[in-house]
Amino acid sequence: MFDLAGKTALVTGAGQSVGAGIAQALAVQGASVLVNDVIEERAQSIVDEINADSGTAMPLVFDVTDRAAVIDAFQISGHIDIVVNNAGNAGTENMNPTPFSDMDPNDWEAPIRVNLYGVLHTTHAALPNMIESGWGRIITISSGAANSGVNIGVAPYASAKAAGQAFTRTIAAENARTGVTCNAIALGLMENTAGGDHTASMARTIPVGRLGTPHDVGTMCVYLASEEASWVTGQTFHVNGGTLMT
Repeated sequence: MFDLAGKTALVTGAGQSVGAGIAQALAVQGASVLVNDVIEERAQSIVDEINADSGTAMPLVFDVTDRAAVIDAFQISGHIDIVVNNAGNAGTENMNPTPFSDMDPNDWEAPIRVNLYGVLHTTHAALPNMIESGWGRIITISSGAANSGVNIGVAPYASAKAAGQAFTRTIAAENARTGVTCNAIALGLMENTAGGDHTASMARTIPVGRLGTPHDVGTMCVYLASEEASWVTGQTFHVNGGTLMT
């Protein structure tokens, strides 16, 4: 069950935290994993860990916001069966939480480029070969901020994540008869995102009593990438410890 042997998976932003956990989980199930990051050393570090643990992985360095770089990477890599659109936050820039009324419009662009255009770029590059082969999995990592209002100064980020979920549903509908599924995972508070008194206070409200881990996300990605999930498409799965129940 959940055997991914013979499949090639690309995980964007996989040089650390959640992306690394996803890459490692897919490799454990037998997938050959392309570990993407904008920093080669980070990607190589995760590749080394996977290979040392009897998995198969290679680094693939590019910026998801650069469409030409994405196209080049896909041409180099050959056929990719599974794409996990994990790269997020503000990409190569720092995301500085700020109330929208105080925000400089120039600060909107980074989170929108990576969380929406990055997803568009990789999905557009992956789809033709997936459709031709009659099998593919596209998984986009989203956020609970896309589904409920949050007063933490991340309006452009939340908006881009919500757009990514709408895009997921549209691509799922367009390709439902092709063997390609497209789903999203909306994350709650994760270990690597918690910080400061405000976030720590929010973490205490999680019903299961703990923050999320990369392993929690990786196991959900394994399921959605598997043959067993072939009848699951166009969905957003809330992985949040019960914070948002739908």
